[in-house]
Amino acid sequence: MKTIVNTNNAPAPIGPYSQAVIANGMLYISGQIAIVPETGEVEVSNIEAEAHQVMKNLQAILTEANIRFENAVKTTILLSSMDLFSRVNAVYGSYFSGSCPARETFAVKGLPKNVNVEISMIAVV
Repeated sequence: MKTIVNTNNAPAPIGPYSQAVIANGMLYISGQIAIVPETGEVEVSNIEAEAHQVMKNLQAILTEANIRFENAVKTTILLSSMDLFSRVNAVYGSYFSGSCPARETFAVKGLPKNVNVEISMIAVV
């Protein structure tokens, strides 16, 4: 059994997938990019603003599922270039107050809408 999680406070999916799915006590959040939910526009003024918008989108989905960043057990960060790692890492780290989840980070050739960062997450419900 699974439950689909959807909120208007995060961007609507741009393909055939759900924002998140709860199954077996786990929340699986699809990769989030820096789309501003209110406008549908992509926030790319600078990498820090872009990373903050991604984290805000993740936070909106966590909130809809009634959990917080501390429930996260695994994240995956996709970057357009590893040159962005330290700047994205600083923003990402500011959202975790205690123990951080396991994580991997990859540089990839391209991301949806030509963004620079995409983050997916798995959390305990």
